[in-house]
Amino acid sequence: MEICNKDKSNDYTQELSCTDKFNKLFFELDRCSENEQKLIIEEMNELLFEMDFSNLRYIFITELFDKMNKMNKMIEEKKLSMENAILLLKHVGYCKVMKNIWIMYTKESLLKRRIDKMIADENEKKEEKNENLLVGLCECYVALSYDFPSELLSIFVPCLLKASSSREENKEAQKEVEMALLTLNYIDYFMFIERKLYLNEIKEIIEHHQEHHNLTRLAYQSAWQFLMNRLPNNSLEEVIVNELHFARDTRRELERLVKQVDLKRREGKTNGKEMKEMATLMRWLGSLNSFFRKCKLWNEEFVGIIRYVVQIFRVSKDNYKEISGICISPLISAADNGAVKVDYLLKGGAIDALLEEIQQPTLNDKIAFYGLQFLMRVSRPLKEKKKEEMEEEERKATKRKVFEKLEEEGYEDAIICFHKIFDFLNLKFRYDFKLSLNISDYFVYI
Repeated sequence: MEICNKDKSNDYTQELSCTDKFNKLFFELDRCSENEQKLIIEEMNELLFEMDFSNLRYIFITELFDKMNKMNKMIEEKKLSMENAILLLKHVGYCKVMKNIWIMYTKESLLKRRIDKMIADENEKKEEKNENLLVGLCECYVALSYDFPSELLSIFVPCLLKASSSREENKEAQKEVEMALLTLNYIDYFMFIERKLYLNEIKEIIEHHQEHHNLTRLAYQSAWQFLMNRLPNNSLEEVIVNELHFARDTRRELERLVKQVDLKRREGKTNGKEMKEMATLMRWLGSLNSFFRKCKLWNEEFVGIIRYVVQIFRVSKDNYKEISGICISPLISAADNGAVKVDYLLKGGAIDALLEEIQQPTLNDKIAFYGLQFLMRVSRPLKEKKKEEMEEEERKATKRKVFEKLEEEGYEDAIICFHKIFDFLNLKFRYDFKLSLNISDYFVYI
Protein backbone atom coordinates (compact mmCIF):
# COMPACT_ATOMS: atom_id res chain seq x y z
CA MET A 1 0.00 0.00 0.00
CA GLU A 2 1.41 3.38 -1.01
CA ILE A 3 1.08 5.60 2.03
CA CYS A 4 3.16 8.66 1.34
CA ASN A 5 5.21 10.29 -1.38
CA LYS A 6 8.48 8.38 -1.39
CA ASP A 7 9.96 10.59 -4.11
CA LYS A 8 10.12 13.67 -1.93
CA SER A 9 13.66 14.16 -0.75
CA ASN A 10 12.88 16.51 2.13
CA ASP A 11 12.13 14.36 5.21
CA TYR A 12 10.05 17.07 6.85
CA THR A 13 7.90 17.45 3.73
CA GLN A 14 7.47 13.70 3.50
CA GLU A 15 6.42 13.43 7.16
CA LEU A 16 4.08 16.41 6.79
CA SER A 17 2.45 14.78 3.76
CA CYS A 18 1.88 11.62 5.83
CA THR A 19 0.32 13.71 8.61
CA ASP A 20 -1.96 15.49 6.13
CA LYS A 21 -2.96 12.19 4.58
CA PHE A 22 -3.75 10.74 8.01
CA ASN A 23 -6.09 13.67 8.69
CA LYS A 24 -7.67 13.38 5.24
CA LEU A 25 -8.36 9.68 5.72
CA PHE A 26 -9.87 10.33 9.13
CA PHE A 27 -12.44 12.71 7.67
CA GLU A 28 -13.30 10.17 4.96
CA LEU A 29 -14.39 7.59 7.55
CA ASP A 30 -17.97 8.84 7.88
CA ARG A 31 -18.54 8.57 4.13
CA CYS A 32 -17.52 4.91 3.82
CA SER A 33 -19.04 1.51 4.45
CA GLU A 34 -17.96 -0.47 7.48
CA ASN A 35 -15.64 -2.71 5.44
CA GLU A 36 -14.12 0.31 3.66
CA GLN A 37 -13.54 1.90 7.07
CA LYS A 38 -11.46 -1.10 8.13
CA LEU A 39 -9.19 -0.65 5.10
CA ILE A 40 -8.85 3.09 5.78
CA ILE A 41 -8.02 2.42 9.45
CA GLU A 42 -5.28 -0.03 8.41
CA GLU A 43 -3.82 2.63 6.12
CA MET A 44 -4.01 5.21 8.93
CA ASN A 45 -2.13 2.78 11.16
CA GLU A 46 0.68 2.48 8.61
CA LEU A 47 0.85 6.27 8.37
CA LEU A 48 1.23 6.58 12.14
CA PHE A 49 4.33 4.41 11.99
CA GLU A 50 5.73 6.46 9.09
CA MET A 51 5.59 9.71 11.07
CA ASP A 52 8.45 11.01 13.13
CA PHE A 53 8.22 11.76 16.86
CA SER A 54 7.38 15.48 16.52
CA ASN A 55 4.52 14.92 14.07
CA LEU A 56 3.07 12.16 16.24
CA ARG A 57 3.17 14.41 19.28
CA TYR A 58 1.40 17.10 17.26
CA ILE A 59 -1.39 14.68 16.35
CA PHE A 60 -1.69 13.24 19.85
CA ILE A 61 -1.50 16.54 21.74
CA THR A 62 -3.12 19.04 19.38
CA GLU A 63 -5.59 17.03 17.31
CA LEU A 64 -6.54 13.80 19.05
CA PHE A 65 -8.99 15.34 21.54
CA ASP A 66 -11.05 16.90 18.73
CA LYS A 67 -10.85 13.69 16.73
CA MET A 68 -12.17 11.68 19.68
CA ASN A 69 -15.20 13.99 20.00
CA LYS A 70 -15.72 13.74 16.23
CA MET A 71 -15.60 9.92 16.50
CA ASN A 72 -18.15 10.03 19.32
CA LYS A 73 -20.52 12.03 17.10
CA MET A 74 -19.98 9.60 14.21
CA ILE A 75 -20.85 6.69 16.53
CA GLU A 76 -24.02 8.45 17.71
CA GLU A 77 -25.06 9.10 14.10
CA LYS A 78 -24.23 5.46 13.21
CA LYS A 79 -21.62 6.57 10.67
CA LEU A 80 -18.86 4.68 12.52
CA SER A 81 -19.28 1.33 14.22
CA MET A 82 -18.00 0.91 17.76
CA GLU A 83 -15.94 -2.03 16.50
CA ASN A 84 -14.08 0.18 14.02
CA ALA A 85 -13.70 2.98 16.57
CA ILE A 86 -12.03 0.50 18.94
CA LEU A 87 -9.82 -0.79 16.10
CA LEU A 88 -8.59 2.74 15.32
CA LEU A 89 -7.99 3.64 18.96
CA LYS A 90 -6.08 0.41 19.56
CA HIS A 91 -3.80 1.29 16.64
CA VAL A 92 -3.26 4.78 18.07
CA GLY A 93 -2.51 3.35 21.51
CA TYR A 94 -0.09 0.77 20.12
CA CYS A 95 1.76 3.49 18.24
CA LYS A 96 1.94 5.68 21.35
CA VAL A 97 3.53 2.86 23.31
CA MET A 98 5.93 1.78 20.56
CA LYS A 99 7.04 5.37 19.91
CA ASN A 100 7.30 5.99 23.67
CA ILE A 101 4.92 8.96 23.71
CA TRP A 102 3.35 9.48 27.14
CA ILE A 103 0.54 12.01 27.31
CA MET A 104 -1.90 12.78 30.11
CA TYR A 105 -4.94 14.55 28.74
CA THR A 106 -6.25 17.30 30.99
CA LYS A 107 -9.65 17.28 29.23
CA GLU A 108 -12.01 14.33 29.18
CA SER A 109 -13.47 13.59 25.78
CA LEU A 110 -17.05 12.54 25.12
CA LEU A 111 -15.70 9.31 23.63
CA LYS A 112 -13.84 8.47 26.85
CA ARG A 113 -17.04 8.96 28.83
CA ARG A 114 -18.84 6.67 26.42
CA ILE A 115 -16.19 3.98 26.84
CA ASP A 116 -16.18 4.39 30.64
CA LYS A 117 -19.91 3.66 30.67
CA MET A 118 -19.57 0.73 28.25
CA ILE A 119 -16.88 -0.87 30.44
CA ALA A 120 -19.04 -0.49 33.56
CA ASP A 121 -22.14 -1.82 31.78
CA GLU A 122 -20.32 -4.80 30.26
CA ASN A 123 -18.62 -5.69 33.53
CA GLU A 124 -21.93 -5.68 35.42
CA LYS A 125 -23.44 -8.33 33.13
CA LYS A 126 -23.92 -11.63 34.90
CA GLU A 127 -24.32 -13.67 31.73
CA GLU A 128 -23.14 -13.45 28.12
CA LYS A 129 -20.39 -10.97 28.96
CA ASN A 130 -18.52 -9.98 25.80
CA GLU A 131 -14.91 -10.57 26.88
CA ASN A 132 -13.42 -9.44 23.54
CA LEU A 133 -15.35 -6.16 23.69
CA LEU A 134 -14.22 -5.58 27.27
CA VAL A 135 -10.57 -6.19 26.33
CA GLY A 136 -10.86 -3.82 23.37
CA LEU A 137 -12.42 -1.11 25.53
CA CYS A 138 -9.68 -1.48 28.15
CA GLU A 139 -7.01 -1.24 25.45
CA CYS A 140 -8.56 1.98 24.17
CA TYR A 141 -7.38 3.67 27.35
CA VAL A 142 -3.86 3.61 25.95
CA ALA A 143 -5.06 6.00 23.25
CA LEU A 144 -7.49 7.99 25.37
CA SER A 145 -5.56 8.52 28.56
CA TYR A 146 -2.33 8.03 30.46
CA ASP A 147 -4.16 7.96 33.79
CA PHE A 148 -6.06 4.75 34.47
CA PRO A 149 -8.85 5.36 37.01
CA SER A 150 -7.95 3.34 40.11
CA GLU A 151 -11.51 2.13 40.62
CA LEU A 152 -11.33 0.33 37.26
CA LEU A 153 -8.09 -1.55 38.01
CA SER A 154 -10.02 -4.53 39.40
CA ILE A 155 -11.70 -4.79 35.97
CA PHE A 156 -8.74 -3.89 33.75
CA VAL A 157 -6.02 -6.09 35.22
CA PRO A 158 -7.81 -9.48 35.30
CA CYS A 159 -9.39 -8.77 31.90
CA LEU A 160 -6.08 -7.91 30.20
CA LEU A 161 -4.23 -10.78 31.90
CA LYS A 162 -6.87 -13.21 30.68
CA ALA A 163 -6.39 -11.90 27.13
CA SER A 164 -2.61 -12.22 27.58
CA SER A 165 -2.96 -15.86 28.60
CA SER A 166 -4.16 -16.99 25.16
CA ARG A 167 -2.25 -20.08 23.96
CA GLU A 168 -3.12 -19.60 20.27
CA GLU A 169 0.02 -19.25 18.16
CA ASN A 170 -1.27 -17.67 14.93
CA LYS A 171 0.00 -14.19 14.07
CA GLU A 172 -3.26 -12.39 14.80
CA ALA A 173 -3.60 -14.01 18.24
CA GLN A 174 0.01 -13.17 19.09
CA LYS A 175 -0.65 -9.52 18.16
CA GLU A 176 -3.68 -9.42 20.48
CA VAL A 177 -1.63 -10.87 23.35
CA GLU A 178 1.11 -8.33 22.64
CA MET A 179 -1.39 -5.46 22.74
CA ALA A 180 -2.91 -6.66 26.02
CA LEU A 181 0.51 -6.87 27.70
CA LEU A 182 1.54 -3.47 26.35
CA THR A 183 -1.67 -1.98 27.74
CA LEU A 184 -0.95 -3.46 31.17
CA ASN A 185 2.33 -1.54 31.18
CA TYR A 186 0.52 1.71 30.59
CA ILE A 187 -0.85 1.36 34.12
CA ASP A 188 1.68 3.56 35.84
CA TYR A 189 4.10 2.03 38.35
CA PHE A 190 2.94 4.26 41.21
CA MET A 191 -0.59 2.82 41.08
CA PHE A 192 -0.94 0.08 43.68
CA ILE A 193 -2.35 -3.20 42.37
CA GLU A 194 -3.15 -6.01 44.78
CA ARG A 195 -0.94 -9.05 44.21
CA LYS A 196 -3.95 -11.36 44.08
CA LEU A 197 -5.10 -9.54 40.93
CA TYR A 198 -2.01 -10.37 38.91
CA LEU A 199 0.79 -12.48 40.40
CA ASN A 200 -0.33 -16.06 39.61
CA GLU A 201 -1.48 -15.08 36.12
CA ILE A 202 1.64 -13.15 35.09
CA LYS A 203 3.86 -15.93 36.48
CA GLU A 204 2.00 -18.48 34.35
CA ILE A 205 2.41 -16.29 31.24
CA ILE A 206 6.18 -15.98 31.78
CA GLU A 207 6.68 -19.64 32.73
CA HIS A 208 4.66 -20.86 29.74
CA HIS A 209 6.79 -18.75 27.40
CA GLN A 210 9.98 -20.03 29.01
CA GLU A 211 8.88 -23.55 28.11
CA HIS A 212 7.07 -23.01 24.77
CA HIS A 213 8.34 -19.64 23.39
CA ASN A 214 4.82 -18.62 22.38
CA LEU A 215 5.12 -14.83 22.86
CA THR A 216 6.66 -12.19 20.63
CA ARG A 217 9.80 -10.61 22.08
CA LEU A 218 7.92 -7.37 22.69
CA ALA A 219 5.11 -9.21 24.51
CA TYR A 220 7.61 -11.11 26.67
CA GLN A 221 9.45 -7.93 27.59
CA SER A 222 6.10 -6.36 28.51
CA ALA A 223 5.22 -9.27 30.80
CA TRP A 224 8.48 -8.79 32.70
CA GLN A 225 8.06 -5.02 32.77
CA PHE A 226 4.64 -5.32 34.37
CA LEU A 227 6.27 -7.24 37.24
CA MET A 228 9.19 -4.81 37.49
CA ASN A 229 6.76 -1.89 37.71
CA ARG A 230 5.41 -3.37 40.93
CA LEU A 231 8.78 -3.06 42.73
CA PRO A 232 10.08 -2.35 45.36
CA ASN A 233 8.63 -5.35 47.15
CA ASN A 234 10.80 -7.91 48.94
CA SER A 235 8.58 -10.94 48.34
CA LEU A 236 8.08 -9.97 44.70
CA GLU A 237 11.87 -9.67 44.27
CA GLU A 238 12.16 -13.29 45.41
CA VAL A 239 9.68 -14.35 42.72
CA ILE A 240 11.40 -12.33 39.97
CA VAL A 241 14.99 -13.24 40.80
CA ASN A 242 14.83 -16.79 42.17
CA GLU A 243 11.59 -18.34 40.87
CA LEU A 244 11.37 -16.82 37.39
CA HIS A 245 15.15 -16.48 36.89
CA PHE A 246 15.09 -12.89 35.70
CA ALA A 247 18.86 -12.53 35.23
CA ARG A 248 19.15 -15.64 33.05
CA ASP A 249 16.21 -14.72 30.81
CA THR A 250 17.14 -11.06 30.47
CA ARG A 251 20.68 -11.92 29.41
CA ARG A 252 19.33 -14.30 26.76
CA GLU A 253 16.84 -11.73 25.47
CA LEU A 254 19.50 -9.03 25.19
CA GLU A 255 21.80 -11.48 23.42
CA ARG A 256 19.08 -12.39 20.88
CA LEU A 257 18.11 -8.77 20.25
CA VAL A 258 21.71 -7.71 19.67
CA LYS A 259 22.00 -10.45 17.04
CA GLN A 260 18.78 -9.31 15.34
CA VAL A 261 19.60 -5.59 15.21
CA ASP A 262 22.70 -4.36 13.41
CA LEU A 263 23.80 -1.56 15.73
CA LYS A 264 26.98 -0.95 13.73
CA ARG A 265 24.97 0.08 10.68
CA ARG A 266 24.03 3.70 10.22
CA GLU A 267 20.62 4.88 11.39
CA GLY A 268 17.80 5.24 8.88
CA LYS A 269 18.41 1.93 7.10
CA THR A 270 16.45 -0.44 9.33
CA ASN A 271 13.39 -2.35 8.08
CA GLY A 272 10.08 -2.68 9.92
CA LYS A 273 11.01 -5.87 11.77
CA GLU A 274 14.33 -4.41 12.91
CA MET A 275 12.58 -1.24 14.10
CA LYS A 276 10.30 -3.32 16.30
CA GLU A 277 13.24 -5.33 17.68
CA MET A 278 15.11 -2.07 18.32
CA ALA A 279 12.10 -0.65 20.17
CA THR A 280 12.02 -3.83 22.29
CA LEU A 281 15.73 -3.50 23.01
CA MET A 282 15.27 0.11 24.14
CA ARG A 283 12.34 -0.92 26.34
CA TRP A 284 14.52 -3.58 28.02
CA LEU A 285 17.24 -1.02 28.70
CA GLY A 286 14.72 1.44 30.15
CA SER A 287 13.20 -1.27 32.35
CA LEU A 288 16.64 -2.36 33.56
CA ASN A 289 17.34 1.18 34.69
CA SER A 290 14.32 1.05 37.00
CA PHE A 291 14.99 -2.55 38.08
CA PHE A 292 18.67 -1.96 38.89
CA ARG A 293 17.69 1.01 41.01
CA LYS A 294 14.96 -0.80 43.00
CA CYS A 295 16.00 -4.44 43.33
CA LYS A 296 18.02 -5.35 46.43
CA LEU A 297 18.25 -9.09 45.76
CA TRP A 298 21.45 -9.26 43.69
CA ASN A 299 23.73 -12.17 42.88
CA GLU A 300 26.55 -13.16 40.53
CA GLU A 301 24.09 -13.94 37.69
CA PHE A 302 23.48 -10.22 37.18
CA VAL A 303 27.04 -9.82 35.90
CA GLY A 304 25.80 -11.36 32.63
CA ILE A 305 23.19 -8.60 32.20
CA ILE A 306 25.75 -5.88 32.94
CA ARG A 307 28.10 -7.45 30.40
CA TYR A 308 25.48 -7.30 27.64
CA VAL A 309 24.44 -3.73 28.50
CA VAL A 310 28.12 -2.77 28.15
CA GLN A 311 28.35 -4.64 24.85
CA ILE A 312 25.30 -2.78 23.51
CA PHE A 313 26.81 0.50 24.68
CA ARG A 314 30.06 -0.17 22.85
CA VAL A 315 28.56 -1.26 19.51
CA SER A 316 25.85 1.43 19.40
CA LYS A 317 27.82 4.54 20.38
CA ASP A 318 28.97 5.41 16.85
CA ASN A 319 25.65 5.19 14.98
CA TYR A 320 22.92 4.93 17.62
CA LYS A 321 23.61 7.64 20.19
CA GLU A 322 20.14 7.35 21.73
CA ILE A 323 20.64 3.68 22.52
CA SER A 324 24.16 4.13 23.87
CA GLY A 325 22.89 6.96 26.09
CA ILE A 326 20.13 4.74 27.48
CA CYS A 327 22.72 2.05 28.30
CA ILE A 328 24.53 4.26 30.78
CA SER A 329 21.46 4.87 32.97
CA PRO A 330 21.08 1.27 34.26
CA LEU A 331 24.83 1.16 34.94
CA ILE A 332 24.56 4.31 37.06
CA SER A 333 21.49 2.88 38.83
CA ALA A 334 23.40 -0.33 39.61
CA ALA A 335 26.35 1.67 40.95
CA ASP A 336 23.94 3.68 43.12
CA ASN A 337 22.26 0.55 44.51
CA GLY A 338 23.85 -0.39 47.84
CA ALA A 339 23.09 -4.08 47.23
CA VAL A 340 25.23 -4.17 44.08
CA LYS A 341 28.87 -5.05 44.61
CA VAL A 342 31.39 -2.91 42.77
CA ASP A 343 33.01 -6.19 41.78
CA TYR A 344 29.90 -7.01 39.68
CA LEU A 345 30.41 -3.76 37.74
CA LEU A 346 34.09 -4.60 37.37
CA LYS A 347 33.48 -8.13 36.08
CA GLY A 348 30.71 -6.93 33.76
CA GLY A 349 33.05 -4.43 32.12
CA ALA A 350 31.05 -1.35 33.14
CA ILE A 351 33.97 0.41 34.82
CA ASP A 352 36.29 -0.22 31.87
CA ALA A 353 33.71 1.05 29.36
CA LEU A 354 32.95 4.28 31.21
CA LEU A 355 36.60 5.00 31.99
CA GLU A 356 37.50 4.51 28.34
CA GLU A 357 34.66 6.79 27.25
CA ILE A 358 35.72 9.81 29.29
CA GLN A 359 39.14 9.58 27.60
CA GLN A 360 37.64 10.17 24.15
CA PRO A 361 38.71 13.45 22.49
CA THR A 362 35.22 13.92 20.99
CA LEU A 363 33.36 13.31 24.24
CA ASN A 364 30.09 15.25 24.45
CA ASP A 365 28.79 16.94 27.61
CA LYS A 366 26.03 14.40 28.28
CA ILE A 367 28.37 11.40 28.23
CA ALA A 368 30.84 13.34 30.39
CA PHE A 369 28.08 14.02 32.93
CA TYR A 370 26.96 10.38 32.95
CA GLY A 371 30.51 9.03 33.12
CA LEU A 372 31.47 11.23 36.05
CA GLN A 373 28.22 10.43 37.83
CA PHE A 374 28.98 6.72 37.44
CA LEU A 375 32.53 7.09 38.83
CA MET A 376 31.25 9.10 41.77
CA ARG A 377 28.88 6.27 42.69
CA VAL A 378 31.50 3.55 42.20
CA SER A 379 34.03 5.28 44.46
CA ARG A 380 31.57 5.89 47.31
CA PRO A 381 31.13 2.29 48.64
CA LEU A 382 34.85 1.60 48.22
CA LYS A 383 35.58 4.27 50.84
CA GLU A 384 33.22 2.82 53.45
CA LYS A 385 34.78 0.21 55.75
CA LYS A 386 32.81 -2.99 56.39
CA LYS A 387 32.15 -4.44 59.82
CA GLU A 388 32.48 -8.09 58.77
CA GLU A 389 36.09 -9.16 58.22
CA MET A 390 35.38 -11.12 55.04
CA GLU A 391 33.41 -8.23 53.51
CA GLU A 392 36.18 -5.81 54.45
CA GLU A 393 38.80 -7.98 52.74
CA GLU A 394 36.60 -8.13 49.64
CA ARG A 395 36.18 -4.35 49.67
CA LYS A 396 39.95 -3.82 49.88
CA ALA A 397 40.61 -6.26 47.02
CA THR A 398 38.03 -4.57 44.78
CA LYS A 399 39.33 -1.15 45.77
CA ARG A 400 42.84 -2.10 44.66
CA LYS A 401 41.57 -3.36 41.29
CA VAL A 402 39.69 -0.12 40.64
CA PHE A 403 42.67 1.96 41.83
CA GLU A 404 44.98 0.13 39.43
CA LYS A 405 42.58 0.76 36.53
CA LEU A 406 42.43 4.46 37.35
CA GLU A 407 46.19 4.66 37.63
CA GLU A 408 47.38 2.54 34.70
CA GLU A 409 45.91 4.70 31.93
CA GLY A 410 46.13 8.08 33.63
CA TYR A 411 42.39 8.39 34.21
CA GLU A 412 42.91 10.78 37.10
CA ASP A 413 44.28 13.39 34.72
CA ALA A 414 41.23 12.93 32.46
CA ILE A 415 38.84 13.41 35.38
CA ILE A 416 40.73 16.49 36.62
CA CYS A 417 40.25 18.05 33.18
CA PHE A 418 36.51 18.15 33.85
CA HIS A 419 36.78 19.88 37.22
CA LYS A 420 36.29 23.38 35.85
CA ILE A 421 33.07 22.46 34.07
CA PHE A 422 31.29 20.64 36.94
CA ASP A 423 29.11 23.69 37.61
CA PHE A 424 28.31 23.97 33.89
CA LEU A 425 27.33 20.29 33.65
CA ASN A 426 25.16 20.51 36.76
CA LEU A 427 23.29 23.48 35.32
CA LYS A 428 22.96 21.92 31.86
CA PHE A 429 21.64 18.57 33.10
CA ARG A 430 19.22 19.23 35.93
CA TYR A 431 18.83 15.64 37.15
CA ASP A 432 18.02 14.40 40.65
CA PHE A 433 21.68 13.70 41.39
CA LYS A 434 24.21 16.43 40.69
CA LEU A 435 27.92 16.06 40.25
CA SER A 436 30.00 16.64 43.35
CA LEU A 437 32.27 19.68 43.23
CA ASN A 438 34.82 17.79 45.35
CA ILE A 439 37.30 16.20 42.91
CA SER A 440 38.33 13.52 45.42
CA ASP A 441 34.82 12.02 45.25
CA TYR A 442 35.71 10.59 41.83
CA PHE A 443 39.00 8.95 42.85
CA VAL A 444 39.87 5.74 44.66
CA TYR A 445 43.00 5.78 46.79
CA ILE A 446 44.81 2.90 48.50
